[in-house]
Amino acid sequence: MTESVPESGHIPAGESKIIPVEAESIKQRVEEVVQWVDSLEHKLTEVENFYSTIALSNSASRHVVGIRKVQQEAARREAVAAKRMHDLMRQFGTIFRQITQHKCAWPFMHPVDVESLGLDDYYEVIDEPMDFSTIKNQMDAKDGTGYKHVMQTYADMRLVFENAMKYNEEASDVYSMAKTLLQKFEEKWAHFLPKVLEEEKIREEEEKQAAMEALLAKEASHTKTTRDLSNEICNVNDELEKLRNVVVGRCRKITSEEKRNIGFALLKLSTDELQKVLGIVAQADPRFQTRAEEVTIEMDVLDEPTLWRLKFLVKDALENATNKKKEEKIKTGECRGTKQNNEVSNKRNAVNKLAERRTKRPCL
Repeated sequence: MTESVPESGHIPAGESKIIPVEAESIKQRVEEVVQWVDSLEHKLTEVENFYSTIALSNSASRHVVGIRKVQQEAARREAVAAKRMHDLMRQFGTIFRQITQHKCAWPFMHPVDVESLGLDDYYEVIDEPMDFSTIKNQMDAKDGTGYKHVMQTYADMRLVFENAMKYNEEASDVYSMAKTLLQKFEEKWAHFLPKVLEEEKIREEEEKQAAMEALLAKEASHTKTTRDLSNEICNVNDELEKLRNVVVGRCRKITSEEKRNIGFALLKLSTDELQKVLGIVAQADPRFQTRAEEVTIEMDVLDEPTLWRLKFLVKDALENATNKKKEEKIKTGECRGTKQNNEVSNKRNAVNKLAERRTKRPCL
């Protein structure tokens, strides 16, 4: 005796014994769990984005540090760098004094007195005026408004001479004095420059180290987040299992006939859907071998929650398959109707052309 494979209509939904008040409570709890899962998904996305956009060195050479330690180290490093820069500025002060004490320095000691000298077009030619007294004030400033780097001082010193050579004619005394001082300044700067370059190299290495430490601190934070996510996901699974057991406990038991129908219906599932079936069975029985060449599912030994999950999975799968077949039939019918309409239209056009030829034929 052979039993036919049941259609989707033969896999009915379960009958619930849950009273409305209890059903509303379960529904509310399910919504809370859904919001919980959405929150976890958002956190998980952040962690995934972090690890997908970084390229860290070999884990064996990494030493994960905390954010507080990174902040403390950054403050210490910044203080040490500021002290080194202060020493450079102090050494540069020697060059500054040598240049400002030169016999050619007097025209550049103070801002250009445009009104007294009648230089009406000065600000049209010079965009950024500069002089030695302004530089000295910036070098001596203690309120944080002064130079932060010796290269800023160097740029302003050059600006003094460049402005003078730009505004004054080449044959003038001021132009000649500016050119002389610029040459002497560049000679002294050339001897001082290696110290500046060494400082730049140190700062570059420190910035790389600081960036790596900040990245490792962030990694440590995400590692903790990952552990917390793992624990929360386990809690979500436990909560879902509790809800599932509550719902299943209020439902009737799966009958023997329904078990047979579920078994027959499995034959109509796709490969992907069968993989879901194996996953459900494996969750109920960890000893179940999902990767074996031949798998046997014994319906009679499965617990009620697993049977109900299989029942709904099969029901949804068969309904989806039926709906898909209906859609394909509708599309096929539409294509066939369109083809027939085109053929009729072509025949009608041919008849009309033939009638036109006969009408135009001359009478003999």
